[in-house]
Amino acid sequence: MIRQSPAKVNLFLKVLGRREDGYHDIATLMQRISLYDDLDISLEGENIRVRCPGSSLPENGENIVYRAAEVFLTRARCSRGVEITLRKRIPIASGLGGGSSNAATTLVTLNELLGKPFSDGELMKMGAEIGADVPFFIFGKTAWAFGIGDQLQEAEGVPDLWFVLLNPGFGISTKMVYENLNLGLTKEGIRFSIQNFLTAGDMARGLQNDLEKVAFRLQPLLIDLKRILVDHGALGSLMSGSGATVFGIFAEEQDALRAGEALKQAGKWSVFTAHSL
Repeated sequence: MIRQSPAKVNLFLKVLGRREDGYHDIATLMQRISLYDDLDISLEGENIRVRCPGSSLPENGENIVYRAAEVFLTRARCSRGVEITLRKRIPIASGLGGGSSNAATTLVTLNELLGKPFSDGELMKMGAEIGADVPFFIFGKTAWAFGIGDQLQEAEGVPDLWFVLLNPGFGISTKMVYENLNLGLTKEGIRFSIQNFLTAGDMARGLQNDLEKVAFRLQPLLIDLKRILVDHGALGSLMSGSGATVFGIFAEEQDALRAGEALKQAGKWSVFTAHSL
């Protein structure tokens, strides 16, 4: 069974406070986009076998897809084996949630192959054990996420957008970004009210990511990428997640395609054009 596994961007990310467990509470608006990895998943043999052709990803228990299959089969008390072939298009360690999406797609697909023994809610609880963003991809809607990103609320009225994404070819450690974050947070944290973004203009004005300041100190090139996207017609630009991918938003398809083509011809970065799902 072949399934597409979409990327995401964070249209808004605010850090609300530090937690006793060392993590941070956040409020983030997450949007799935039409940039996909492909997974071919089948029930075969007696063991879990993961292949990632053309990728540097591990093919053992260190791979998040392997872990997702392992968690699912254990919960389902299923002794059958699984074969998974993962073909990557989403850049690795890019702030686009590729690994979390792959894990979510694995859980949902195995659930289908075995006759849906689990509800979406049960799959989301499983996913939260694997990674904070996994439940979002199972949820399958544009959403506000709170806590460490695993408490979800559907975001209504967010406009359909086009995106041009620039990936500079290097990753940024999420752990390093959060460790260097200094927002003067109090123990009580920051109060937050959900904001409404009803037009592309609203969204452009509302773009915010508290992690940019740290990431830009670590990799100043990202500041240039934001400027380049605006120079090519983006209504606004932002870093996704903890980086290092930067995206620009566009209201019209032709404007995004034109900007994407021009940036591809520059040949300096990986360029992707996508729309919201």
